[in-house]
Amino acid sequence: MKKVLAVLVATAMVLTAGNVLAQQARGNTGCGLGTMLFQDNADGSVVSQTFQATTNGIFGNQTFGITSGTLGCEQPDSVFQNDKLLAFTVDNMDSLARDIANGQGETLRTVAELMEIPTAEQTAVFTNLQSNFDKIFVTGEESASVVLVRIAKIAG
Repeated sequence: MKKVLAVLVATAMVLTAGNVLAQQARGNTGCGLGTMLFQDNADGSVVSQTFQATTNGIFGNQTFGITSGTLGCEQPDSVFQNDKLLAFTVDNMDSLARDIANGQGETLRTVAELMEIPTAEQTAVFTNLQSNFDKIFVTGEESASVVLVRIAKIAG
């Protein structure tokens, strides 16, 4: 009877550990092609995690997965999918800062359109951005991407 009970307990522990180890492996190796390919075989062993991490590294796909939200990666909120928005902001930082300080302007309207802020909401967003100018341009040396992240949080 004790042997049967011991076998049942051991079996339950192994089955439970497999799921926990698979989650641990994902935490250690991150997302990417290797994680996706070996996820069904992820037993938490050093060998399995090494295959996952090596495949992720060889193919250099984690960055793509993170920015695209694929390969088991979650896309961060602050990733801008609109290259035009970033390029426009880089080229027009001084005008954008001036427009935000004024709470209106052509550059600010263009940024709002590229961020797909509905026209009916733009005036309120512009006023909010103007009120938070010092939170957008803290040092005056911010990159365009930092400015856009701050604008997105405030415009939220």
